[in-house]
Amino acid sequence: MAADSDPESEVFEITDFTTASEWERFISRLEELLNDWKLIGSRVGKPLEKGEITSSSWEENTQEINFADFKFSITHHCLKQESAENGTVSVLSDVCPLALQDLLCMNNDFPPRAHCLVRWFGVREFVVISPGTNCEAVVSESKCNLLLSSVSIALANTGCLVPLFVQIQQKWRKMYAGECQGPGVRTDFEMVHLRKAPGQYTHLSGLLDIFKNKMSCPLTPLPPVSISIRFTFVLQDWQQCSWPQQPPDFDALLAGEVGGVEFGKLPFGACEDPISELHLATTWPNLTEGIVVDNDVYSDLDPLQAPHWSVRVRKADNPQCLLGEFLMEFFKLCCRKESTEEILGRNPVEEEGKENSDITQALSKLTEPAAVPIHKLSVSSMVHSARKRMRRHRRAEESPLNNHVLNSILLYLFPDAALDKTDLSDVKSTQHSPGGKTESEDYHLYNQLKSAPSDSLTYRLALCVCMVNFHHGGVRAVAHLWQEFVLEMPVCCSLRLACGAPDLRCCLLHQKLQVKLLTLTHDHDSTSMNRACTVLLITVFVCVPQEPAPMTEDLLEEQSEVLAKLGTSAEGAHLRARMQSACLLSDMESFKAANPGCCLEDFVRWYSPRDYVEEEVVDEAGQTVIRGDLSTRMKIPGNMWVEAWETAKATPARRQKRLFDDTKEAEKVLHYLALQKPSDLTLHLMPCVLHAALLKIKEEEASEDIASVRKALQQVTAHASKLLRHPNPDFKKLEDLILQMSAVEAVIARARSLKAKFGIAGGEREEDADELERFVSCLLEEPEVSVIGAGRGPAGNIIHKLFVSSQRLADSSDEAALLAPMEDEAGRSGGTDDRKAVPDFPPPAGREVLLRTCVPRPAPYSKALPQRLFCVLLRDEFRLAGAFSSDTSFFGADRPAQVKWVAGFRK
Repeated sequence: MAADSDPESEVFEITDFTTASEWERFISRLEELLNDWKLIGSRVGKPLEKGEITSSSWEENTQEINFADFKFSITHHCLKQESAENGTVSVLSDVCPLALQDLLCMNNDFPPRAHCLVRWFGVREFVVISPGTNCEAVVSESKCNLLLSSVSIALANTGCLVPLFVQIQQKWRKMYAGECQGPGVRTDFEMVHLRKAPGQYTHLSGLLDIFKNKMSCPLTPLPPVSISIRFTFVLQDWQQCSWPQQPPDFDALLAGEVGGVEFGKLPFGACEDPISELHLATTWPNLTEGIVVDNDVYSDLDPLQAPHWSVRVRKADNPQCLLGEFLMEFFKLCCRKESTEEILGRNPVEEEGKENSDITQALSKLTEPAAVPIHKLSVSSMVHSARKRMRRHRRAEESPLNNHVLNSILLYLFPDAALDKTDLSDVKSTQHSPGGKTESEDYHLYNQLKSAPSDSLTYRLALCVCMVNFHHGGVRAVAHLWQEFVLEMPVCCSLRLACGAPDLRCCLLHQKLQVKLLTLTHDHDSTSMNRACTVLLITVFVCVPQEPAPMTEDLLEEQSEVLAKLGTSAEGAHLRARMQSACLLSDMESFKAANPGCCLEDFVRWYSPRDYVEEEVVDEAGQTVIRGDLSTRMKIPGNMWVEAWETAKATPARRQKRLFDDTKEAEKVLHYLALQKPSDLTLHLMPCVLHAALLKIKEEEASEDIASVRKALQQVTAHASKLLRHPNPDFKKLEDLILQMSAVEAVIARARSLKAKFGIAGGEREEDADELERFVSCLLEEPEVSVIGAGRGPAGNIIHKLFVSSQRLADSSDEAALLAPMEDEAGRSGGTDDRKAVPDFPPPAGREVLLRTCVPRPAPYSKALPQRLFCVLLRDEFRLAGAFSSDTSFFGADRPAQVKWVAGFRK
């Protein structure tokens, strides 16, 4: 008894029925989003202009909300209109939603590029609720009804006049249900999606029956229904058109190769048709019920009689384009890490001494003082023995490049190798001179891309390596070519390289080759460079001192790092100054040798005039004279100039230690080149290859005049300019750059394909050339292009013949039809020919029917409101998207049972 009366033993469970449920929280959050996006109240906007849905841009805003632990994505879609009134909110209670106005608008039927809900219902603004990422689809009927109820409550509570859609069923089905509410009106958006169309609904007559039965209008007779019909025909057979590439030349160096070109050029164009299909849409807009007949027995819908034709082309997926493949295969070499010896399969220890020995011997011959006059030197005789000894160790069957190809490449790279005599003056005369091509904008493109001039050895080498990699054996052939190139380098780089110091605007490899050229010209020009000049200038003999050693950008960077490591202390600064004064000391010694008894002031006045200050003074005799003196910085105690002058000896330049040891510098260059792997070589030459590719695209675009290509070229050039200036460019960005170039190449290939198909390239239709040019240009730039004159215009006539030809080719059972002239096929009618008639067009690949009207629902005295049904009939799909409006002023908000409508079709 005591235990029973214990208050602690009694437990009471209290349920708080005022706590919001998950469903109520979901609706509340949805209402908050509608308020945040300012979708409350009437949206005022001007009527949609023709084509505005496609031509104008759309704005999207997405948020995520949860229903319990299920995540939904809410997206607001809105057409950006230029009207100043767009986006304003009205509080009038009798304004009809814009969506109802859009349901009846005929200016944007069958838009070529739009959201599926815009295509089916024509609305300019709407909200979509769809399952979030990685969430299962809303399939069950109870969940669908729960979401639709939530939408209806949220619209009623907020007064939002924007349509709200819910995505249901599997996402690939694109199934939506929705609602739009306004003052005294509600529009239900419903949908039916089946695999196959029922037989009685495959024509206009059956679709009209569906529409009228669904409206359940109490009026008799019903108001007329406005009809718009669109049939789409697909042309896939292009056999009657020319091949996009010229047939291969079997007598050329690249015998049998499609797109094969000679060395020094890059291939271009597609190996397959970059246009896979042509879609012809024949449209009958704004027909009135009863004017056209289309049933299971007879149809008036003849494509040739359609008042409106429009065309779109389907691009081939990743068409095989030659230039893009060349660049991509060349780029893949960057990822190879093997050395040249590892790729060719030789013993690097055994061969290294032989290679270096042969190169040094050839170099010694060239730099040997007065051993052989320069005009007696023959490039072929100087290198022949070294190359012969190298090839003795390589069997012919092991050589990736055969001798014929290799000799052709070397003669292209080193045209002086075919000469018996080479004069240095001839060598210099071959350098690019001012004016002409070298001054063109395209020529100086190498400054932006940090590549090399388009007439240089480096540029030619890049094109040859790219060609060898693609056509003659890949990385092994590249390694072989590079080894032969290094063997030729001791004497053969005298041509096609600008004289003078390395051009730091070019790639590093080009700078190295320029240093090699400078070793040749420096050796053979030493008598003029290392002497004291006898020119007299104001009591002072001006000398011509030694030239400083040329430095490439990698050496400059290395020198900067060494000098920076000396620090900022006094001792480090002093040591840094002494390291930088080698050239100054040499100049002082040359000056002293040419001017015995001179002083530091004389040298400074000639060498650095700004450090010699002159001023007018009055002497003892009262005369105004000009006197000079060293600048303030020259008088600082411990000045390096004073110290160097005191230690400098009177030594002519020819007797000094050489600042520029041509033999040593040449050996450094050759050693640097010999150590380069194929991947290193590829990175060195990549700017030149991309430079050549840009020039090739510009050349090909000039004959096509495509605005989008010119704009894309500017963007690609700017991108390449930023990327290639980095010493180690990002591989992913390089690949993206090549893909951009390939896309531009594909656009040009598509333009040529379309011009060939429409008879522009061959000039067959000169009288209609301008109109066809505009038509082809629009096909490349726009998603869908109207055909002027429909089937009776110049473009329509060609399209018709293309379909007729394709149909005749497809009709294999009628051999006579295949051999008959096209004109007879297109024009035959009413004759006595008993052959099987081949239709001009295949069956439509897709049929779209749009039905609209205004009727009062649900009672005869209800307000007449827009009703719309969009029907899609494809080979494996049947879809009905209906928008049905009801007057709710005197009736409740009973929702028509969509499930019953769908069930009727399934029966």
